Amino acid sequence: MNIAFMAHDKRKELLVQFCVENCSILSQHKLCATAATGKLIADATGLDINRLMSGTHGGNEQIAARISNKEIDLLFFFRYPVYSESEKPEELALLRLCDLYNIPVATNIKTAEILVKSLERGDFDWRDPALTTRRRKSLIY
Repeated sequence: MNIAFMAHDKRKELLVQFCVENCSILSQHKLCATAATGKLIADATGLDINRLMSGTHGGNEQIAARISNKEIDLLFFFRYPVYSESEKPEELALLRLCDLYNIPVATNIKTAEILVKSLERGDFDWRDPALTTRRRKSLIY
């Protein structure tokens, strides 16, 4: 699966800790992140992360474009809802795209924990047609 990471400044460390704890699961997937977030995660975990532009310099839009092109299957976007940064139009548009294209998105640690456990169990295999076909064949035979 293709997984994207983003985080507001006050949530970056929490996202890094989450990735450290779930490194073995995340290492099995293609990962991308906005620049600073990706660097922090890669430095702490050793995960191979495709780093996009900084969120404020187009990284948010790069992730939105990937969602629109069906190149992202899961988004971890740790938001800090206390100040107006969480109400930026490009971030609201990004969340709208997730709704439009049925992209599971975690905006907080508890939702992220649930999604990563679901990922580990294979609950998202339906997003990969090859896996879905294999699963159907195994059920038939």
